[in-house]
Amino acid sequence: MKAIHVDSITKEFDGVTAVDDLSFAVERGELFGLLGPNGAGKSTLINMLVTLLPPSSGTASVNGHDIRSERGAVRSSIGIVFQEPALDEELTGAENLAFHSRLYGQNRAERAERIDEVLALVGLSAERDDPVGTYSGGMKRRLEIARGLLHEPAVLFLDEPTVGLDARTRRDTWEYIQRLNEEAGVSIVLTTHYIEEADHLCDRVAIVDDGDIVAIDSPSALKASLGGDVVALEFASDDDPTALFDRLEGQSWSREYTASDDGVRVTVDDGDARIADLVRLADDTGVRISSVDLREPTLENVFLELTDRSAAGSDRNGAAGDQTVMASGDQTGTALESGDDRSSAVSTEDRP
Repeated sequence: MKAIHVDSITKEFDGVTAVDDLSFAVERGELFGLLGPNGAGKSTLINMLVTLLPPSSGTASVNGHDIRSERGAVRSSIGIVFQEPALDEELTGAENLAFHSRLYGQNRAERAERIDEVLALVGLSAERDDPVGTYSGGMKRRLEIARGLLHEPAVLFLDEPTVGLDARTRRDTWEYIQRLNEEAGVSIVLTTHYIEEADHLCDRVAIVDDGDIVAIDSPSALKASLGGDVVALEFASDDDPTALFDRLEGQSWSREYTASDDGVRVTVDDGDARIADLVRLADDTGVRISSVDLREPTLENVFLELTDRSAAGSDRNGAAGDQTVMASGDQTGTALESGDDRSSAVSTEDRP
């Protein structure tokens, strides 16, 4: 049985399609990423999978339970960490967890055992009795992840888990997410607009654009789909590269090359291994090389190739007119998508 199975799911808001007829599956134990800018439909999709939003059409199952007809069973088998914090900063870390545990009906003994376990998992045992208001941003994020794991969910949803964190704290949070995936064996679905985050963490990535999944595969396979590494050579200004270009056309490892006024860009399968071959060819043909630059494909390249849109951010209207943000570095600032009902995450209404 798949951890998640999505079947032709669609969500519309006042005639605007936020999620457009998506079908895919997430394997058990997989760390699965949804990568795309704000307004692409990621959070809307997550909100349907966790039963906070009903689909306009289609359906999905989470841990074998239908999101339309078995909402209570779905909620009992999932953990959720939203991008906006929902902690009581006047309570201690342990008290925040105890409150959440009561919502899931855990008895005193079970509650005490699980609180100890999840605090140890996220490295907050020593700070358990400190008020959350004294925690750093990274510690608060880890506590929220611990809260999502309290009732031992089969699937954990992390919606933009590192937004607003500095670069060092973001890296630390990545380590905790990887560790809980490996040690707790929980399936994780992570939404992000950080390209590096998806590349570093995820077993597979679905690139989401305008409510649609435009590609889905492992980060390495997605990068390989662009057709190899690019080695850029810059020549001495008075050398004639014609003979070098002729030799390049006869090399099986040279996919293609593009000449410029001061050099050449050569696409090869293994850039690290072929730099020496290119330098040797240049030397044989009397071309002096002044610089060499190896450019390996990135997920940013894949995203731009598939969507033809700037990863630095562009204005666009999503389901609720959100501003699009795509980050490959340490940009933060992100807008919530339409339909995000954060109050439902702590409400006891309809809770199993």
